[in-house]
Amino acid sequence: MVAKRIIPCLDVKDGVVVKGINFEGLREVGDAVEMGAQYARDGADELVYLDISATREGRSTFVSLVQRIAQRIDIPFTVGGGIGSVEDAARLLEAGADKVSVNSAALADPSLVSRLAAQYGNQFVVVAIDAKCVEGRWMCTTHGGSKFTDRELFDWAREAQERGAGEILFTSMDHDGTRAGYACDVYAKLSAELSIPVIASGGAGSVADIVDVLTVGKADAALAASIFHYGQIPIPALKQALFNAQIPVRI
Repeated sequence: MVAKRIIPCLDVKDGVVVKGINFEGLREVGDAVEMGAQYARDGADELVYLDISATREGRSTFVSLVQRIAQRIDIPFTVGGGIGSVEDAARLLEAGADKVSVNSAALADPSLVSRLAAQYGNQFVVVAIDAKCVEGRWMCTTHGGSKFTDRELFDWAREAQERGAGEILFTSMDHDGTRAGYACDVYAKLSAELSIPVIASGGAGSVADIVDVLTVGKADAALAASIFHYGQIPIPALKQALFNAQIPVRI
């Protein structure tokens, strides 16, 4: 049985990990490289770094940061944020990233997923989807959940898979930041409809929440930020709890 993955997510602004709500009221949490190295030592399976500096200067800073991360950690890491072309992805992959994550740009131009997969292979391409439930339908959003599209979650996830995405990273904007648990029923449906791995994001507040999304929700991986950054759930303790719950994990 394939091991389930635990993935800390680090939002980065000008080389520093920050945390806020919808990118507002940002507080510095720590050094991006040092935090990543510590998570790797603690047993994280992978890391996700999201560049929230939407400027050309920020992109240059982020490429340099990716190079330093690649030199320090020995686990796979995905980078995302503002990737709008194959050239953007190329700079980050050449700097040492293992995968790239695309979101808004892929919704605006789905062929980006196809072109990235054709250039680098499916295993390098993660399609991130932020969605909210509107009158019983999960609708995809952009710009941190503030702008709705006409694309529905399951339809877009299937198309992304068909275009060559290697994984889907789905964040429920209704659950994100609430620490009240994941949208397990949605993840279960998504996992049933797709043949590629599904990463769950949004709502982690306890060990039980992560157990639920990996079992009831059938997710292949659980992604979280604050609970790891502020030490609420240490990764070694989380993995031991998952092992005790008979969930396959790398200890």
